[in-house]
Amino acid sequence: MKSKISIWTGFVLIAVSLFAGMEIRQLVSKDSVDEQSDKFREVLSLTDKYYVDTVNAKKLTEAAVEGLLDKLDPHSVYIAPTALEQVTEEFKGEFEGVGIRFTIRNDSIFVVEPIGGGPSARLGIQSNDRIVRINDTSAIGYKDDQVRSRLRGPKGTRVKVVIYRPGEKELLDYEIVRDKIALTSVDVSLMVNSEVGYVSVNRFSDKTNVEVSQALAGLKQQGMKRLILDLRTNPGGLLEQAFEMADLFLDGGTEKEPHKIVYTKARQKEFDEVFYAKSGQPFENLPLIILLSNYSASASEIVAGAIQDWDRGLIVGETSFGKGLVQRQWRLTDGSGLRLTIARYYTPSGRLIQRDYEGKEKAAYEKEAFDRQEKEGENFEHKAEGDSTRPVFKTHAGRIVYGGGGITPDYVVKSPAPTALTLNILRRGLTDQFVTAYMDGKGLRIRTEYAKDWNRFKKSFIISGELVDEYRAFLTKHEVKIDEKEFEKDRPFIETRLKATFARSLWGNEGWYPIIQQVDTQFQKALSLFPEAEKIAKLN
Repeated sequence: MKSKISIWTGFVLIAVSLFAGMEIRQLVSKDSVDEQSDKFREVLSLTDKYYVDTVNAKKLTEAAVEGLLDKLDPHSVYIAPTALEQVTEEFKGEFEGVGIRFTIRNDSIFVVEPIGGGPSARLGIQSNDRIVRINDTSAIGYKDDQVRSRLRGPKGTRVKVVIYRPGEKELLDYEIVRDKIALTSVDVSLMVNSEVGYVSVNRFSDKTNVEVSQALAGLKQQGMKRLILDLRTNPGGLLEQAFEMADLFLDGGTEKEPHKIVYTKARQKEFDEVFYAKSGQPFENLPLIILLSNYSASASEIVAGAIQDWDRGLIVGETSFGKGLVQRQWRLTDGSGLRLTIARYYTPSGRLIQRDYEGKEKAAYEKEAFDRQEKEGENFEHKAEGDSTRPVFKTHAGRIVYGGGGITPDYVVKSPAPTALTLNILRRGLTDQFVTAYMDGKGLRIRTEYAKDWNRFKKSFIISGELVDEYRAFLTKHEVKIDEKEFEKDRPFIETRLKATFARSLWGNEGWYPIIQQVDTQFQKALSLFPEAEKIAKLN
């Protein structure tokens, strides 16, 4: 491999074009880049000198750069200095700070959960704690960036926080020594039953493959014989990490037919690369199902595409986003960044899964990924309606698959659309708010009774009619108009989500997932399809 190349989703930055109506390709072909740079400097200088109002040259330049990139493709973008710092930090997979995940509700900082092994967790800071002061200054009314700037800092430095904890009479003072905090790619890994393991991956950063390998090894020790790999809502990340993840499940093939995972083609030949699998991984014969959604993009599609093209496992869910462009990122002199498309990537069968974007506004291009009409059910031969307009390819076993529009599942399962009532509740975060308020009062009994016994909670904790009545009253108090038909239609989902939210307040994601999976139709269908997955991979 050459230097690291990243692939990104491109759900970013609506460009403000100062080059409206200007044909960039024509400009560059007729005149040199230097001459066009001189033209821009001349325009900027005249504007700065003579415009009727004082101008901000930096903002104008940034807008011009965004406008230029807007003429290329939806995934080439400019990144401001502050945003670049955060992006770099996230894809390194670590930062330095106190180690909490937080949210802001009603001007208060709520600890969603302390990051396992971090300094806050070691001191005993808990989910649902409220941070009311930071370094002797009130933190009420802080915005997200203010919280981050005050809690993050170099390893070894100290920060004082004052916490309100429901049930405690006094405020709690903590002095936290900042440390390196790992930003994990694996949301959760757990055994669904005695044979099936489940791993949910949220992105592809520097350490994703290490984390996934460790998760799989742990599940194997617990008896895993089958795996559901959840890449729904995973927007992508580093190409090398996608290649390494796919390689966990693919052997190297033969000398005559090596197993290619992904390859790139570029105008500059230095960016042409080919990635092959190698044999020897312990999961090469593990029955595998990958979950995809419309939000799954780039690196997620590389993994799913390689597995599908080699008939190695089953793809279940919805057609993925459809991003087949490779970006490289450069840091500019002022600390900002340029993320420029340098190549296209292709699956082993030769598929370019990039959706057409020519002549489309970015918003329309992104939206169409979620507006597809897909026919649910078996799609092993990919005869689903709409596929016929896309370029045709064949998997190793001869099954038809299509390019030009994401990875189409082998079994299409759409996520059920919630009612307008439930959407309103979810968008406003009212279930989380209700559980938080409940845990402050009556819920203290739940913590006392169940906090040390997950299995008992899972089997015995029931969302009673009385609790549902309190939840409805809470919604009404927050000006939610309850449509009775919609409430009853979604009631199983509402009650399960309530229980899952209580579980998350006690055990984080390891409490949330086993409960919410009970009403996850895509997951439940995947769980039933392992005979087909084994048949396709010839593992019977």
